Amino acid sequence: MSSTNNIEKAQVVYFSHGGGPLPILGDPGHKAMVEFMQRLPSQLRKPDAILVISAHWEEEVATLLGANRPPLFYDYYGFPDEAYRLTYAAPGKPQLASRIVELLNGSHVASRIDAKRGFDHGLFIPLKLMYPQADIPSLQISLVRGLDASIHITLGKALRSLMNENLLVIGSGFSFHNMGAFSWGGTDQPDPRNDAFQEWLIETCIGSSSQKDREKRLVDWERAPFARYCHPREEHLIPLHVCAGMSGTEAKVIFDDHILGKRALAFLWQ
Repeated sequence: MSSTNNIEKAQVVYFSHGGGPLPILGDPGHKAMVEFMQRLPSQLRKPDAILVISAHWEEEVATLLGANRPPLFYDYYGFPDEAYRLTYAAPGKPQLASRIVELLNGSHVASRIDAKRGFDHGLFIPLKLMYPQADIPSLQISLVRGLDASIHITLGKALRSLMNENLLVIGSGFSFHNMGAFSWGGTDQPDPRNDAFQEWLIETCIGSSSQKDREKRLVDWERAPFARYCHPREEHLIPLHVCAGMSGTEAKVIFDDHILGKRALAFLWQ
């Protein structure tokens, strides 16, 4: 990885990637998200490579994409034909994938490489908005089946040496993910239960707590107010745990707005 007098270091972002291909298809409920994604690169240094922890990939062990030119994996259904003609031809980064596997195995985190799987929409939807030129090498790492919060914080910690490199690490999830509660018409709705959970996330990620206390809160996330209302299944929250474990410090809020009618957040560690 390139560096300039050791000034460059990894930037870590957790954000909400929206509903399937809808952000690309012009859905009005994603307007704030799309504008945020398009502006975000101006707040960041251009990375040498992008590592995405996607809510849409779970394996028995942490798994890295290993293809030189990953295809797209259209992991959604029921959308117009144009949703299945989207392209994002970013190169892979197999050398980085191999090095990450070595890092993880060295920290006793089981891992492997999948040389065939493609980019899922947790990667290609936000990156089409952020870096439409598709000129930055990109790869994904899976979640670990079972979605144990402490395992994913440990996974992040095992990646911490990568903080010294010019990477962009993206936890691609959604800070609210109750499919039955979204406003698919795009109308913002008052939701005190969601507000309570989002405020808990803010307090946890940007508060003055020690990293040890921060990690404990994240491990015990189900005790947060209305946690299971906001996340009946936690796959869209758990990328946050990897980001928090990897960064090892407090974050700042860079997005606090509505997507599909529900308040959602993005955090940046840098």
